[in-house]
Amino acid sequence: MTRTSKANLQPSFFVSGVCCAAEEEIVRKHLDEIVGRNGYTFNMLTHELRLFDRAKGELAVKQLDRAGFKTRSKQELQQPQSFWARHREGVTTGCATILAAVGMAGEHMGTPEIVTHGILLSAMVIAGWRIFVKAWRSVQTYAFDMNVLMTIAAAGALMIDKWSEGAAVIILFAFSLMLESYSSARTRRAIQSLMALSPEQACILLDGREEIVAAKEVEPRQIVIIRPGERVPVDGLIIEGHSSLDQSVITGEAIPIPRAVGDRVFAGSVNGRGSLRVQSTESYEDTTLARIVHLVEEAQLKRAPIQNLVERFARIYTPSVLSVAVAVAVLPPLLFQASFEEWFYRALVLLVIACPCALVVSTPVTLVSALTRAARLGILIKGGKQIEVLSKVHAVAFDKTGTLTQGQPTVTDIVPLNSLSRERVLQIVAALEKRSEHPLASAMIREADKHSIQYAHVRVEKFEALPGSGVKATVDGEEYSLGNHELCEARGFCSTAVEQVLDRLEREGKTAVVLGNSREALGVIAVRDSVRDQSKHTIDTLRELGVRHMVLLSGDHETSVKRLADEVGIEEYGGPLLPQEKIKMVERLKARHGVVAMVGDGINDAPALASASVGIAMGVSGSDAALETADVVLMGDDLAKLPLLIRLSRSAVLIVKQNIAIALSLKLVFLILSVTGVATLWMAVLADDGAALIVILNGLRMLSVKVDS
Repeated sequence: MTRTSKANLQPSFFVSGVCCAAEEEIVRKHLDEIVGRNGYTFNMLTHELRLFDRAKGELAVKQLDRAGFKTRSKQELQQPQSFWARHREGVTTGCATILAAVGMAGEHMGTPEIVTHGILLSAMVIAGWRIFVKAWRSVQTYAFDMNVLMTIAAAGALMIDKWSEGAAVIILFAFSLMLESYSSARTRRAIQSLMALSPEQACILLDGREEIVAAKEVEPRQIVIIRPGERVPVDGLIIEGHSSLDQSVITGEAIPIPRAVGDRVFAGSVNGRGSLRVQSTESYEDTTLARIVHLVEEAQLKRAPIQNLVERFARIYTPSVLSVAVAVAVLPPLLFQASFEEWFYRALVLLVIACPCALVVSTPVTLVSALTRAARLGILIKGGKQIEVLSKVHAVAFDKTGTLTQGQPTVTDIVPLNSLSRERVLQIVAALEKRSEHPLASAMIREADKHSIQYAHVRVEKFEALPGSGVKATVDGEEYSLGNHELCEARGFCSTAVEQVLDRLEREGKTAVVLGNSREALGVIAVRDSVRDQSKHTIDTLRELGVRHMVLLSGDHETSVKRLADEVGIEEYGGPLLPQEKIKMVERLKARHGVVAMVGDGINDAPALASASVGIAMGVSGSDAALETADVVLMGDDLAKLPLLIRLSRSAVLIVKQNIAIALSLKLVFLILSVTGVATLWMAVLADDGAALIVILNGLRMLSVKVDS
């Protein structure tokens, strides 16, 4: 993952006037010549251009401007704009529409042709001068895009004395471009609105006095004062005060969460009634919120398979229809002495139908809207491909600790096995686990702290994590190991007494670990993690959605895993499993059921998450590892969002299929109507632009579609 701070160092622009895949190719061709294919990223839907080479950025911008594409920096867009700058396209299209209406009325009223033709030509120039300029520049680069097709259609209409229809072609096309521009702006604003949730100013404590500064100027380790009702400007740790914070901007959960000294807070969260002092841990550009926004922007650039399929079809479709149009214009007059004017007109209608705009835009507008909606709900999806895969999921593998359970285990038993005291056993265990990232480690450290056992001074050397087993290290000069039943057996000190203790604890549904030195077992510590309230409901809801196959995978012992599986209603389970054994289980699931999702904590389960069709990490807001490795991140600690994620993905794919069906069916209908002479030019343009408008509005529904039930 590219860090947001680095992304912000890259010049970022918005390129207006890119209205179809052919124009996107023109933009990319110019950029390839100047900065190289790997020197930029360009998002067709939001029109955002990122250049990786500042030195060549100015040259690239000038080249695009010469090609007819207006390029503005992010800073320019954020500046207040005049009414004309904001609504120029709408005003010119509106004026042209009025002129065209006057000209058409004049034709019906018998006004001299020189007057009506002058009015209609003026309407075409006002509405379409940008279209004509871009068409000319496209021809110069041998790219026959929408602008070329519409210009030829309008010019052809004038040649056969169809002035009203020629004007209608250009005005309706200009109107569709205006609507597309507004829709892309809305999509862009939806993404930018996430970052706008972070305040622009912050109150910091500087040399003992309060100062108001721009949030972007807050540096790590500075003290930020957050008053009741204010939004948190940067990520940080509370060093004074307590309050409840609404963290829905990150987690999607609107219920205020109590926070006190030592707890972490995120930029964009809303403070409750308490006053807080927070020590910033990240700069403004590196906050969790900023990284989420950046990842959503990156996700837009990743094309789903269905999107690539549509665009490949569009590349074949347009030249095919153009070939048919030429044949329709030439063959009937040549072979059957038919009227050239009549068949030339039909060919012009075909030219309009050859435009693949509605088809190409049908997929990305929906997927980007779905990505943005998911981010608002506290779900980070890495790209359109993941949405398509999630819509096909019929099997889910769950990790146990921190996924179906709370992930906050507590120590229930400490059983010394030789002359060591209970306190000494816990002291050695805490010293070892202080360096471990395993979920059980925090439980043992909390237990030591609870009983005021000092372990910070204990000398730990040669620490080594044993994946799927435990840890070992030298403590005060003596070698110790701490791990599961299998590690105890492997080290050869699993005596009858140890087995009896382990069997008893495992029958009680507890997870037991054994502390031993090089000769014998010294003690057993048992922990228990409670099941999440929503786990069983989530499993039941997934079954209602048609996800029939669910498996519980865990490194814990079989008795504990089976107990949990029975409690939440999962029939298939595996344990104890090493990381590589989890991968094998996931691969077997894929072989049996096809598309498989793996849900875990995003850190300890990274290999299994990577091996699944789609890896879902949950409850890891702010975790860099999860943000980088998982395909999907549930930023909150709410497992109930998993069914919501499935519904969202299925809704998005359904809307994509609807859009493709709408675009193709209208094309097919008007292809037949044009060849048979029923369709007129203005009808074809209206249908083509209408299809584009329908699929855009249908796709934008994903920003508000109901997916919570």
